[in-house]
Amino acid sequence: MRILPGQNESWVSEFVLLGFSSDPISNRLLFMVFFLLYLSSVLGNGLVATLICLDSRLHTPMYFFLCVLSLLDISAITTTVPQMLVHLLSYTQTIPFAGCWLQMYVFGALGLTECLFFVVMAYDRYVAVCYPLRYTVILSWGLCTQLAAGTLVFGFIFSLIHTFLTMRLPYCGPNVVNHYFCEGPSVRSLACVDTHLIELVDLVISVFMVVTPVSLILASYIHIALAILNIKSTQGRWKAFSTCASHLTMVTFFYVPATYIYMRPNSSYSPEQDKQVSLFYNVFTVLLNPVVYSLRNKDIKAAFLKVVEVLPSDLGAKRGWRQNMQH
Repeated sequence: MRILPGQNESWVSEFVLLGFSSDPISNRLLFMVFFLLYLSSVLGNGLVATLICLDSRLHTPMYFFLCVLSLLDISAITTTVPQMLVHLLSYTQTIPFAGCWLQMYVFGALGLTECLFFVVMAYDRYVAVCYPLRYTVILSWGLCTQLAAGTLVFGFIFSLIHTFLTMRLPYCGPNVVNHYFCEGPSVRSLACVDTHLIELVDLVISVFMVVTPVSLILASYIHIALAILNIKSTQGRWKAFSTCASHLTMVTFFYVPATYIYMRPNSSYSPEQDKQVSLFYNVFTVLLNPVVYSLRNKDIKAAFLKVVEVLPSDLGAKRGWRQNMQH
């Protein structure tokens, strides 16, 4: 806490992130669990992105968008989980006011970017199913790059509005955030003033960044479903459906908990429940992303097997070259 010049009230200069438990033994166990989850998430998404970059057969709009999604997931989970891991092993769980501001902004920006990016991926599936012969013509590399960059710009702009309105509220204590990272609703609940106006602004942003994307995704899949029904062969229908099933699964896993967290008033705020729900879209969705997209994808499996086969041959060639040099 600190005293601002010329004022008699104390204002928060740092926050305490309560986390999940105050028991050291429980925290050590949680550290092992979340460390393994974080490592698996980063390695899984990193592997998907690497395979897409290395294999020229995967240089298509669909895999380009999947690569971007994997990088967004790695960035989002890295914004929150490493700090949580440090706090699980330390005696103090404080975070400076500026650090909380930055974490809230970056995490919100990446989350909002993903909200819009799922619409882009739905549009990709719409073009692939409804206009297969013109797929690469409609989704040119220039358009793909512009769509990816545009979602990132909009995400960071709208997150700045949300974060600025939240962090400019007066926080005169208590400064204990019942969460494992600085999430907007959890921090806002500590404000010393009425937050209905901020909640209204957040609701408008949520409608634009959540409800509108979901509506566009549903509209895309209605057209996709109609196009699939017109396919005569059963094999063709199944192939078209399988290309969309992974995306639909991740959309559901992402939007349902995010909507629950960000489209409720502070009056219905439940700290313990919110921590569990946020874990789902912040950690488990990121972990499931490479699993969902890879297990049912023959192209990514083939790319992985190609890399696995190439590495031993490269190592053998290097050993042979070294032996020849020595002789």
